[in-house]
Amino acid sequence: MTHTVEADDSVLTKHYTSWSRDEPGREWAALTLLSRQAPDLVPAPLARASDPRPWVSMSVLPGEPLSGVLTVGQLEGLGEALEALWSIDPDGLPPVGVPAVIDRTSRSLAVLREGHGVIADAASAADDWLGTAVEVLTAVQDPVVGHGDPNLANYLWDGTRIRIVDFEDAGRGDLTLELANLVEHLSSRDTEWSTVVSRFPVDPERFRAGRSLWAAFWLTLIGPGGPSAARNPPGTAEAQAERVLSLVRPTA
Repeated sequence: MTHTVEADDSVLTKHYTSWSRDEPGREWAALTLLSRQAPDLVPAPLARASDPRPWVSMSVLPGEPLSGVLTVGQLEGLGEALEALWSIDPDGLPPVGVPAVIDRTSRSLAVLREGHGVIADAASAADDWLGTAVEVLTAVQDPVVGHGDPNLANYLWDGTRIRIVDFEDAGRGDLTLELANLVEHLSSRDTEWSTVVSRFPVDPERFRAGRSLWAAFWLTLIGPGGPSAARNPPGTAEAQAERVLSLVRPTA
């Protein structure tokens, strides 16, 4: 948990408990840019301070967090919201930390591959593949405002449209990797994403590479010894390992 929240009907304030990646600065910069270019898509930034610890206050948006299997209307609304988000020039935002994600994932995969069974097999395959894919994954070919945390709970549905919250990981990202991050997020597994993906001009091979990275990243979180290992039902890590293998060994 990187923050705590206090809120009333009109103002939400995030008090950050950690900020090693300048989460408050990233959130403020993204909200400032986006609220000017796409009013009502994201919270409006209201105030910020850094003493005794950083906080950012923002407007409260209507809607309930998405979850589970998305309806046709929700998928349409999410696609429209992402089109609006990714139409805005990200100039001035810090880069999304993809190299740091790659490094963290590689180090964690190296530990998992020393285990046994399908998890170790997937970690070995993903680690070997990742060593060949760094250039593809770090090249920003289609710059967009990267949200950085596409948990479905960060998309609010009011019955008509989607709004987006939680920009502490935001920055200048790549459209293909951002879309892959959404599709591979653990919260997204119950949804068929083809109608959303088809809205965007992504190269299939780069998209698969992005999905492979994020799938491997999730394996390191929920696999043995991972920070989220205890939060999921038995068999979740093994299912994730099979997913990783299907992506990094597509013809196997």
